[in-house]
Amino acid sequence: MGMNNNIETAWHYHNGTKHPNGSLLSRFHLYNSANRPNPYKIYKDILSIALPIQKSEKDFSALKAISANIKLKEGRQIPDLNVLAKILYFSGGITKTINFPGIGDVEFRAASCTGALYHIEIYVVCQDVSGLEAGVYHFNPKEMKLGQLRKGDYRRVLVNATGNDINAEKAPVILIYTDIFTRNTVKYQTREYRHAFWDCGTIIANTLAISSAHGLAAKVIVGFVDKQVNSLLDLNSDKEVSLALVPIGFTKNVSGKEVPEVELLNVKTEPLSNYDVDDPEIRRMHQDSSLTSVNQVKDWQGNTPKITILSNAENVTPLQPSPENGMPQDSLESVIIRRGSTRQFSLESISLQQFSTIIYCSTRGIPTDFLEPYGNSLIDLYIIINSVTDLESGSYFYNREKNVLELLREGKFRRVAGNLGLDQALPADGSVSLFLMSDLNKVLKRFGNRGYRAAQLEASITGGKLYLGSYAHRLGATGLTFYDDQVTEFFSPHAKGKSVMFMVTIGKKV
Repeated sequence: MGMNNNIETAWHYHNGTKHPNGSLLSRFHLYNSANRPNPYKIYKDILSIALPIQKSEKDFSALKAISANIKLKEGRQIPDLNVLAKILYFSGGITKTINFPGIGDVEFRAASCTGALYHIEIYVVCQDVSGLEAGVYHFNPKEMKLGQLRKGDYRRVLVNATGNDINAEKAPVILIYTDIFTRNTVKYQTREYRHAFWDCGTIIANTLAISSAHGLAAKVIVGFVDKQVNSLLDLNSDKEVSLALVPIGFTKNVSGKEVPEVELLNVKTEPLSNYDVDDPEIRRMHQDSSLTSVNQVKDWQGNTPKITILSNAENVTPLQPSPENGMPQDSLESVIIRRGSTRQFSLESISLQQFSTIIYCSTRGIPTDFLEPYGNSLIDLYIIINSVTDLESGSYFYNREKNVLELLREGKFRRVAGNLGLDQALPADGSVSLFLMSDLNKVLKRFGNRGYRAAQLEASITGGKLYLGSYAHRLGATGLTFYDDQVTEFFSPHAKGKSVMFMVTIGKKV
């Protein structure tokens, strides 16, 4: 019997990993970037399939891609190897290499990652598709190859693990995202489990967008029997665990009713990390948010809890997003290649239309198994405006149902933004800082401990979209960490009882 409903575990973890004085964090922990762990999982002695590297651009803008929702429907929605390679590359491939003194070359990937430690791995489970036979594969971004772990169609294992989710059942390809704990704990300690979903979510934001650009339905699945998925990949679940599944496409060739036998692989890998320190608090949080049976999965699925929105109708600014034909038309591929985490902002203003378009396109909805119906959300956006033309500086709440900003407090809050963002200059200098917050009381009551995973993941997928939307406008963006309770206090009474899941600052780059 699982411990998912014992939500004291989630509260213990969340409160214990708050900045600045979380009881599960050591104030004396030091990280030497020269000792950065190897960010690649390397399998030994397995068949490798080279992936074609095609960076050609679809006639599909980044802003359209992050706001699209391709429906699951009959028709040709089966990616061949070329399209699958593009999905993998623009989700987690290497887009640039920068040399840093004392560290050497650092290979940066398509999506942002805390500390550039790249602790998220991607696996592929598929039927026969053009150019690739059915099997279970590991994506190696270093060499742009797929390593074959199992031969044959194992999709039914995942269909069963998800309680027969319709997207999983119809998908020719299912991606699995996993987390290797110690690659991130080396710097961030027990807070790593938050980062697991932050860094998985920014990757998935890219996956959803590039799938949409190719006309492929995709859905994020967080509800599954953990042990079944981990066993399929033969993971050592004390060190690496599955976080999310993303079925992609539609096929009439659904997996059979029989579940194939899943045998131990006994495949060797290079050490997962040269920093191998166990963190029992992370393992406890993951175990107590795991689902142990299909019945638990089905109980977990369902409608999103209704979050009451406090409205301030007296001080409202309607957002003014560009019409679709007036939006920047930069392709998704070019935006992902260009994207980075901005290291310095100017004090210049961005326009209200730019800001409106970024927010609007980033919040249209995420296809998941925990946001039903589509368009629902566990996340509220609270915002500090430093410099947006035609908009007063101050703190705001974004009412997505009405697509308006509600003024909470007028004033100049650059210093406050910097303080809330862990005393950094970036949020003080940027035009806008967005705090993605969730009412964890309601989320955990509805979803149990696994709701913590869901809230973190939704926030980070939205954050990933905000990144792409900003770079589509040739602006800068960066994700930041924060002083948890101070953020809630600053936005209260409106944000009373809510917790910060993710923070993004947007502005003009220096």
